[in-house]
Amino acid sequence: MSYDRDAVPAHMPGLRLLPWESEGGKPCFLSADGAGGVLSRLADEIEAEQLCDGADVLKGAVAVLDDGKAGEHAVRLALRATTQAFGNVLRVADSRGARLPVAADGDHEADDRELRAEPQMTERT
Repeated sequence: MSYDRDAVPAHMPGLRLLPWESEGGKPCFLSADGAGGVLSRLADEIEAEQLCDGADVLKGAVAVLDDGKAGEHAVRLALRATTQAFGNVLRVADSRGARLPVAADGDHEADDRELRAEPQMTERT
């Protein structure tokens, strides 16, 4: 199974995308009121594990790519693990992004510009 962003409905207020799928591969959602219930805490723990696993998989993939003697099988295994981990990280990002507060004035364009802006160097005296 792999995360398919196109198969997940657009942000639905009050629903949290969970870090797992149904047996049929469909996305799972939790109706959350922000109180931090048992399932919400479990999802937080699984997301944290998925992010750590992603970091480990990345290190392993880099090691395989840096190994000039790695064969096709090793590269395919590294790529398979990387795509799975990347799918998990995308799901976490989408889930967390959907739960971010929306600007009260609705000016998302200014927020996007701020995120893309390069850090400014300031002179200290």
